[in-house]
Amino acid sequence: MNYLLVLLPLSSYAQTCQTSSILATTPSAQFTDHADGTITDTKTGLKWKKCSEGQVWNNVTGGCDGSITNYIWKNAIQQAQSINNNGGFAGYFDWRLPNKNELLSIVENQCSWPAINLTVFPDTPVRLFWSSSPVTPETLFVKDSDRAWGVTFYYGNSFDGDKNDNCGVRLVRSEL
Repeated sequence: MNYLLVLLPLSSYAQTCQTSSILATTPSAQFTDHADGTITDTKTGLKWKKCSEGQVWNNVTGGCDGSITNYIWKNAIQQAQSINNNGGFAGYFDWRLPNKNELLSIVENQCSWPAINLTVFPDTPVRLFWSSSPVTPETLFVKDSDRAWGVTFYYGNSFDGDKNDNCGVRLVRSEL
């Protein structure tokens, strides 16, 4: 007798926001949309790519097409260099991986699954994203340097991950 095993998700997740009890930390009005796949946070002065790496900005639909690409930490940093060396994006050639605090600045605390403003950053998957900040003995009391900081957009908190883990990437540049 042959059996076919089909795995179905136990439940599906959709973004949940508590707008009546928690103030927005990244309200849409805080951002300037440049209609070219970039958005500027007027509070921090940072310009972000609206889409995660691997996705492509669709100006017609206002969304991000495709699936994100996963990177180990070293390749995440190299991805920014690759974008800059191969024509840039939206006319800029200084894209980089954000540091931990910059990446945390786009977390929307009133939402989870994902903990991000989906109007500003459409089609952001619920997953881990790398920052450029390595874990050092001073920051986490560890001996090795094989770990780096990232942000989980499940609930919007930071994590320290093994640099060989596969995580998402969202690039940033300084506007000022």
